[in-house]
Amino acid sequence: MALQSKVPPGALDQKWTQYRSTIKLVSPANKRKLEVIVIGTGLAGASAAASLAELGYKVKAFCFQDSPRRAHSIAAQGGINAAKNYRNDGDSIYRLFYDTIKGGDYRSREENVYRLAEVSVNIIDQCVAQGVPFAREYGGLLDNRSFGGVQVSRTFYARGQTGQQLLIGAYQALERQIGLGNIKMYSRHEMLDVVISDGNANGIIARDLITGEIQRHGAHAVVLATGGYGNVFFLSTNAMGCNVTAIWKAYKKGAFFGNPCFTQIHPTCLPVHGEYQSKLTLMSESLRNDGRVWVSKTKGDKRKASEIPEGERDYYLERKYPSFGNLVPRDIASRAAKEVCDEGRGAGPTGLAVYLDFEDAIKRLGQNVVSARYGNLFEMYEKITGDDPYKTPMMIYPAVHYTMGGLWVDYNLMTTVPGLYAIGECNFSDHGANRLGASALMQGLADGYFVLPYTIGEYLSGEILSGNVNTNSMEFIEAEENVRSRIKKLLNNKGGKTVDYFHRMLGKVMWDDCGMARSRESLLRAEGEVKKIEQEFWENVKVPGKENEFNQELEKAGRVADFIELGALMIQDALHREESCGGHFRLEYQTPEGEALRNDDQFMYVAAWEYAGNGNAQMHKEELNYETVHPTQRSYK
Repeated sequence: MALQSKVPPGALDQKWTQYRSTIKLVSPANKRKLEVIVIGTGLAGASAAASLAELGYKVKAFCFQDSPRRAHSIAAQGGINAAKNYRNDGDSIYRLFYDTIKGGDYRSREENVYRLAEVSVNIIDQCVAQGVPFAREYGGLLDNRSFGGVQVSRTFYARGQTGQQLLIGAYQALERQIGLGNIKMYSRHEMLDVVISDGNANGIIARDLITGEIQRHGAHAVVLATGGYGNVFFLSTNAMGCNVTAIWKAYKKGAFFGNPCFTQIHPTCLPVHGEYQSKLTLMSESLRNDGRVWVSKTKGDKRKASEIPEGERDYYLERKYPSFGNLVPRDIASRAAKEVCDEGRGAGPTGLAVYLDFEDAIKRLGQNVVSARYGNLFEMYEKITGDDPYKTPMMIYPAVHYTMGGLWVDYNLMTTVPGLYAIGECNFSDHGANRLGASALMQGLADGYFVLPYTIGEYLSGEILSGNVNTNSMEFIEAEENVRSRIKKLLNNKGGKTVDYFHRMLGKVMWDDCGMARSRESLLRAEGEVKKIEQEFWENVKVPGKENEFNQELEKAGRVADFIELGALMIQDALHREESCGGHFRLEYQTPEGEALRNDDQFMYVAAWEYAGNGNAQMHKEELNYETVHPTQRSYK
């Protein structure tokens, strides 16, 4: 099957405007006849559901949390990018586009990224109108700050709670439509399969997580907005409930999976501090605006930070990357931290940490200014660690944070299954091999508010005469039987090991051998280990409880089974890509300075994997053509 990206013709800066003006429309009278299912109610899902309902479509929204307010989008702290140029520092749509392409190490689709930069300015206006309390300057304009990988200030923020405030805005828009009766909300429901009829997506099988009831829901289109799959590593900054199940079921029903091995490791997280830890905490990248990163120049130095004099400190990011300093992109900062720790110069009892120091910022700006910018982050750090970051440097270390891979989508955000869309983090499209900070919120809201509401009309205009979806069709019956069969298999497996045991074991293999750095040797080892884990899981997992009740172990078991299969695909993808780019770092392919070494001649494409049954996958390629930017070796020096 040849991949059709459906990128419209025309000049790059005119494509979206022209396409949007010529795309097929659905009249208001016909929109009332069409139903759309939206899975996930984070920033992408809530904004999409609210926008589609506002347009007049009948919408069903699903989330596994008890409220859309619990979506993981709430955890984003630092800010959201937009090319407003409020600082008059030379920012522009083109510069945001260029920074994003370069930051992603030239592995993203040029046309999608330009559209993202273009609509970024609309997002801010929309959110201000909704009452999102962005920080403001003295004169009343919205304030900005910098994030990694850029040299302008384009990140809008609400102290350290930007994701939470943006989600409240989208949530209010969603609730308004629920109140008007245009959206039917299904909280505490999990999608367990997508139903395909005549080659088109037209419904889902869901489980009511409170009662255990298996339900069939029909619709003329299905939108997945289910976030990333970083919890395949067990330890990550993701919420514990984040999973891959929805998009994995879609993959097994024909939706291709793009670049699954592209994982972002965030450089400013709290270090692992114990064997039984189940969650890692992110400290916002915005802290690197004023915090200075350093380690001791001496290997094995176990002195406290306050006992290490200035002359014995190595501000390694400022030394290696003088142009960007502490604001290098996340992949660069993460590998640099790993490098100094591998040299034996890491901080703390484990040696797997570096210092993030605000002493100079407090001297220069005063504690009140630092507190106004980052106060809640400082409070969070102190509550978790017991240390006061106003007095002693924070200790941080890289951790799994975001997944750039996801379902392959065309310019319309539709997967390879007609009528099945993927928006936000669960698609592959906008960030290439590495995401710049403050761009996740931007993509989620861009897709939900300003892209999908237009592009979905192109498909739905052909569904006007199709009538109500028959949920008693053979396709729905078979999908439901498959879901019931898998649940019974999990519950009837009388093993002796918990679900968490297997998840933890999978996560260790993925982190050690397919994590921040990989090699052919480590990936082959991981391939064998994941096969063993999968075999033992189905022989020896124990899932207590019953089917028709609130059973969180059953929920986890299904998700971990999917994570195991996904892990195998991630390893396969990482093995075939014999180059380094962004968050995918193969030890065999690096420059003499230790930077990622791309191989554009052989790997300038999206690897889109098609499920071929029995755990096999076939790769398809979407060649990436850069007509406006010219790929070069990334340099932030």
